[in-house]
Amino acid sequence: MKLATLKNGHKDGRLVVVSTDLRQAVDATHIAPTLLDAVERWVDTAPLLAALYETLNAGAAISAFDFDPAQAAAPLPRAPQWCDGSAFLNHGRLMERAFNMPPIPDIERIPLMYQGGSDDLLGAHDDIPLPDEADGIDFEGEFGVIVRDVPMGCPAVAALDRIVLLVQINDVSLRAFGPREMRTGFGFFQAKPSSSFAPVAVTPDEIGANWHDGRVQLDLEVQYNGQWFGHPNGREMNFGFDQLIAHAARTRRLSAGTIIGSGTVSNEGGANGSACIAERRAIEQIAGGTSTTPFMRFGDRVRMEARRDGRPVFGAIDQRVVQAPASGA
Repeated sequence: MKLATLKNGHKDGRLVVVSTDLRQAVDATHIAPTLLDAVERWVDTAPLLAALYETLNAGAAISAFDFDPAQAAAPLPRAPQWCDGSAFLNHGRLMERAFNMPPIPDIERIPLMYQGGSDDLLGAHDDIPLPDEADGIDFEGEFGVIVRDVPMGCPAVAALDRIVLLVQINDVSLRAFGPREMRTGFGFFQAKPSSSFAPVAVTPDEIGANWHDGRVQLDLEVQYNGQWFGHPNGREMNFGFDQLIAHAARTRRLSAGTIIGSGTVSNEGGANGSACIAERRAIEQIAGGTSTTPFMRFGDRVRMEARRDGRPVFGAIDQRVVQAPASGA
């Protein structure tokens, strides 16, 4: 099934069920007022939401209405936790080669992950307000999962059962802050402003065989200012979401509604392009000794969309970077 959150003036929005073609929606607040509430009570709410989804797709849902993705917030406008991995090792290896970075120990055995901000997640068509172009504004196309409660020490073999929804993400990055924050040993903070999410979260069965081995095996089509930028496929994750969940839960419980990200989707060989500017700059550096693609400027636009058999899955992220008000209001 496909679920979305519509803006209604409240921080968590209202839950709707969306048709498989993303054209129609129907209110689901009689089942759960918000998506977070639905995930927290998933055993009870999932069958009811699935039944409503079937009714909607059959054209029999009372009070169905046209779904407008521009009115959608992030599926979870705020989440208990947002943990982003870096599960595509090709991405990291390109950075190491291009900028003479030392290899990270145990990179092939232990997943990389940081804990990002989850209190202010952006919708797919929301502007991205940022203070300064000099901060090295970048987009990062990713896939992610939303989990129900995960016990501490959950092994990878049991982790897939904890996944309830798949999502598509633009993990906005400010590259100028990254090097210093990584050197401190404390990790990313200012380098990672609010992330953006495609309008619709989907259950894994919605992508059929393209959900395999804990990976979203779909092309992620990325356009930057109307031009093709890349279409890397999620199949090349070196760590599946089962392994990322187990890593995150090794020393803590994960609350229902926790989001786990894949990190930048990246494929070996370069033929599929890139899902972030930093990776393209690394490829340019390796090939010619200098990076020529600039980071984003105010007014620049990025579009990301995953399709299955030509049909949209999550809907598109389509947003522009704008200057944040000087007052911060």
